[in-house]
Amino acid sequence: MRSTGPTLPPPHRDDRLASALPRLRRWLQSLGTLLLLGAALFCLPTAAAAAPGLCVGPVCGDNFTRSAQYHWQLRLRVSDQMGHRERLVVDCRSGALSPAQGLVDRGYAAAVARRACRLAGDMAEAGTPLPLPQSRG
Repeated sequence: MRSTGPTLPPPHRDDRLASALPRLRRWLQSLGTLLLLGAALFCLPTAAAAAPGLCVGPVCGDNFTRSAQYHWQLRLRVSDQMGHRERLVVDCRSGALSPAQGLVDRGYAAAVARRACRLAGDMAEAGTPLPLPQSRG
């Protein structure tokens, strides 16, 4: 048997653990950074990410749905630039909003509701006069 030099004992378990600690520390730091970025993205206001559906002045409406029971009713969610949000029901026959008072300005909310009813085609059915066609001649 050939001898190449003094033989070293196998590495002790504590030595292997000590060599793994810097890698573990770097991994935990990167995990902490990812969690911090995720928490920062989670805390962003959702209004900044959402695209409005229909806007009149400072009030925007979205989530337009037709009532299943009454075809002339539309349900919508309105929000303003100050962050107020409300769910409204509009009677497209008369243009009445329910609830009649709330945090969002009712003048602009009524304008959003009228436009939504017009786009849904309910105002023409309710007897609201349509604009006259332009005569060609």
